[in-house]
Amino acid sequence: MSFLSGFAIYFIIWWLTLFTTLPFGVKTQEDVQPGNDPGAPVQPMIVRKLIATSVISGIIFAGVYWAVDSGLIDFYNV
Repeated sequence: MSFLSGFAIYFIIWWLTLFTTLPFGVKTQEDVQPGNDPGAPVQPMIVRKLIATSVISGIIFAGVYWAVDSGLIDFYNV
């Protein structure tokens, strides 16, 4: 697997993992002011979610890289 292919696969895994980690730990506002969305989070904790996304994506990518490198998955058939 070339560097560019690995980066593309990691980016896709990272992006999908980001969307799965965004809903975790969301607390909505108790006192909704006029003009505010009632579903808006009080503290979105974006940095924590980006770090968690990077760690989880790294673990998943390591598994995918191992599967491709060992021949379990043929990269050209994916």
